[in-house]
Amino acid sequence: MQSSSVLKKNKDLPQFAVLQLSGCAGCEVSLLNANEWIEEFELVFMPLVVSAYEVPCVDVLLVSGGVRSDEDLYNLKRAVRCSKKIVAVGTCAISGGVANLGNRDEVRELFMSQNERRDLPRLLPKSRPVDDFIEVDLYLPGCPPTPELFMAALFDDKEFKASRTVCQECGRKKLKDMKPKHLTGFQTGEVDPDICLINQGYLCVGSSTRGGCRALCTRPGHPCVGCRGPSDMLIEKDSTAWLESIQRVFAALTDIPADEIREGLLSPQLALFLFQFSDYAGTERPPRPKEKVL
Repeated sequence: MQSSSVLKKNKDLPQFAVLQLSGCAGCEVSLLNANEWIEEFELVFMPLVVSAYEVPCVDVLLVSGGVRSDEDLYNLKRAVRCSKKIVAVGTCAISGGVANLGNRDEVRELFMSQNERRDLPRLLPKSRPVDDFIEVDLYLPGCPPTPELFMAALFDDKEFKASRTVCQECGRKKLKDMKPKHLTGFQTGEVDPDICLINQGYLCVGSSTRGGCRALCTRPGHPCVGCRGPSDMLIEKDSTAWLESIQRVFAALTDIPADEIREGLLSPQLALFLFQFSDYAGTERPPRPKEKVL
């Protein structure tokens, strides 16, 4: 059992808990891939690691997953009552996540009509980010956030500054004389390890996505799909602004028609994460403050 080595019983250490709502547990696995916190924090609640029935009072509460059911909402509101600091972790907690795309009427009607069933919690009308219901102290975007980002959030590292964009961390060369005329198909062709993926015709949005992940996707040749959410420049702007920002980059580095770029940006390949860009500046809530996003 991992719990014997991960869960420490030292009351002198600050305590933290991980509340898992509706998600895939990828964020929890990322946290477990880090080890810097083991001697510095006491993990007192994390269903992936140890069986427990309720979240105790803690110094830091990490919340992953979206609010998809009445059980999620109940657990969330109960857990935040005596948590000193609340961190929304990952794309699902911040924007509803991939589950937010599955709000199909026929599926919702099926489950909503079965309220008498006791083996499944009643689904809410749609998946919701946690800050629709509670106040959040810090946002930690990513799908999942890297172990390093988890440590910066847990240790409240004031010296940690994420790069402005993934593009800054990537380090690939941008060429003015290499301009593709059309997009390269997803996961096709040979990728030059030194040249910007946009120059090679790949639909990469690293120029608009916040850094801090060390460009883990683009360095080995996979285009950035925006899982870290918008850069500070775009957090408080609507979807039109970030679409135009990305298109300007492609206009400078390629000869690909604007309509082709726009169609690609709105395709299922990128829709899983790019929809969250406009969610940061949703019409029904004030923009999430940049100072709260790691």
